[in-house]
Amino acid sequence: MTIKKQYILMKKLIYVLAISAGTLAFQSCNSGSHDAKDTADSVNKSKDTTSNAMATGGIAVESSDAEFATTAAVGGMAEVEFGKIALTKTKNAKIKEFAEMMVKDHGKANEELTAIAKSKNITLPDTLDADHQKKQKELNGKSGTDFDKAYVDAMVDGHKKTLTLMQNESKDGKDADLKAFAAKTAPIVQTHLSMINMIHDSLK
Repeated sequence: MTIKKQYILMKKLIYVLAISAGTLAFQSCNSGSHDAKDTADSVNKSKDTTSNAMATGGIAVESSDAEFATTAAVGGMAEVEFGKIALTKTKNAKIKEFAEMMVKDHGKANEELTAIAKSKNITLPDTLDADHQKKQKELNGKSGTDFDKAYVDAMVDGHKKTLTLMQNESKDGKDADLKAFAAKTAPIVQTHLSMINMIHDSLK
């Protein structure tokens, strides 16, 4: 090979490497816009759906069940984190009592879901997603009755969504363990929703 050909080949190689590096950098920047739930869902989608997760590294559930798990996990995490904020901000005894219940009940449910997910090789989000982070920031910025109203509104909305999530999974889920978890959790969420609705009405 002549020196000229080697030079041309080297230039092509440098060009290809530069393009590859740029692509990686672009992907890295884009990944920053993804929240923890998006990332967990992407990881789970990259795993083969299989009944032999330990041997293959794939998730042992259908993709719909894996997505239920990530949605439930981030929702439960939010209930605990928002409850902790309420315990430091509210002076309303009923809201404080409710917030304590959120930390306890959803903390326990989160531990149960984490154990199930681990046994199925499902990756769960380790932080709040973008929407819940936005709400967390909003709650941290409020105080007094403004905080109480914002927290109660968030709890009503969150528990409505979580109840629907649990009811749908308990009815349509494919994985027996996740279905059982949803069926067990749904009545608890229903009780929470009834309580927070009463608190909401008392603030009017």
